[in-house]
Amino acid sequence: MTRNKPARRLPPGPDRDELAAGLREKYDAGSTVRALAEETGRSYGAVHRLLGEAGVTFRARGGATRARAAA
Repeated sequence: MTRNKPARRLPPGPDRDELAAGLREKYDAGSTVRALAEETGRSYGAVHRLLGEAGVTFRARGGATRARAAA
């Protein structure tokens, strides 16, 4: 797999905190990690790391689950 864009380092210090806070707002509003990665041009792992540093409680994977059928 080839990269479409060159690799970008995550910013240090206050810039990193600002980026993480912005991502957290969008994630808390319902955006997915993948959507945020695409929007910012960063990798899934970088966005996930920044969200973790921002103190996000991650949602469960896989979307809605089916209710258990009554027996």
